[in-house]
Amino acid sequence: MGFFEGLDGRVVGAPSILAADLARLAEEVERAERGGAELVHFDVMDNHFVPNLTMGPMVAASLVRATELPVDVHLMVSNPDDIIPAFLEAGVSSISVHVEAATHLHRTLTAIRSGGAEAGVALNPATSPEEIQWALPYLDFILVMSVNPGFGGQSFIPEMIEKVRRLKEMTDLPIEVDGGITTETAPLMAEAGAQVLIAGSTVFKGDPTEEMRKVIEAGRRTAGTE
Repeated sequence: MGFFEGLDGRVVGAPSILAADLARLAEEVERAERGGAELVHFDVMDNHFVPNLTMGPMVAASLVRATELPVDVHLMVSNPDDIIPAFLEAGVSSISVHVEAATHLHRTLTAIRSGGAEAGVALNPATSPEEIQWALPYLDFILVMSVNPGFGGQSFIPEMIEKVRRLKEMTDLPIEVDGGITTETAPLMAEAGAQVLIAGSTVFKGDPTEEMRKVIEAGRRTAGTE
């Protein structure tokens, strides 16, 4: 059973390693896991779809070997179909692609699932939930960006709370939220229906164990799942 398939109604936390000390990546992930993290969020940027360049399949494969947590890959790239096979080979558990970047979304999602990973779609802040209406049967989860993709440490966009609510009216698929997630915004997103709280700068600004725990507890209190 995949991670999202087995999530049920739980609210969980995931560190975004974009904000981690990459020279000590395995240790940083382990510290976040001690704080209750159940998933590792792995951002991939191509300096084209977004104005930044990050890690690729080789780092993902190393991380898969270094942690027992499932590795969740978020492709912020212009041609996701070209790179998906390498991440599947790396052994990641889930891959999300941007609806804005996928030319043939059904084909892309089918390829992810056929490769043994769970498939998700990511939505930029200005993208309407209705853009993915006809893709819902081929999805295992949805990722709502609550900042514009490309950089960590951005300010939370409050209108994304209503986007999460709208998506929950459309589907019972688990929803991830990424961008500006703190102890203040995590409860707002959890109350709206988000289940996976992705936090980067908030977690790695101090002790990842303590900061991860705070984000998870804040979300769960609001969702009533403590």
